Amino acid sequence: MSTQTDHFGPLAALAGVWHGTGGNDFSFHHADNESGDTTYREEITFKPFGPVDNGSQSLYGLDYKMAAWREGEEDPFHTEVGYWLWCSNLKHVMRGFVIPRGSAILAGGEAEPDATSFTLRAEADSDEYGITQNTYLLNNARCTAYELNLSVDGDTLTYDETSTLAMKEFDEPFQHTDRNVLQRVETFEIPPPA
Repeated sequence: MSTQTDHFGPLAALAGVWHGTGGNDFSFHHADNESGDTTYREEITFKPFGPVDNGSQSLYGLDYKMAAWREGEEDPFHTEVGYWLWCSNLKHVMRGFVIPRGSAILAGGEAEPDATSFTLRAEADSDEYGITQNTYLLNNARCTAYELNLSVDGDTLTYDETSTLAMKEFDEPFQHTDRNVLQRVETFEIPPPA
């Protein structure tokens, strides 16, 4: 049975503003020269738009903004902007985002239109879903792979993401991970199909 939100596929469940206070970032801390956990609070906004037509392809999406703050700090230590896209013909979810450290990722994966969980991946050497980064990062902390596992259950969003880094401090790939559980605090209406 189709609904008024089918043209957004699994992205329809994300539309809105989400807050989470229990985030955990496991990363290398340069100031301490060691790896460790950082707890954070987070806000994510997903605003619906579309369609965007590429010839015969028609995409619907979410304008995406994210910010994360360490406990007790006023300014965010991490931000992202970009788009989440749904291609109903391919049954692909895509997440394209830019990080102001000088990197951009387009991750993608297959999902059913009514999926409540999915996995997105990108690799640095891929022409399909890939990673680009500035010269400093390429030489010091090159991101070689990215994976996101996300699920939505009503007004609860859970994610677990891993960026695999080739860092000069380590002989083996370093797994930088972020995970959080967020609650929807505002809902945006999905526009009708065009």
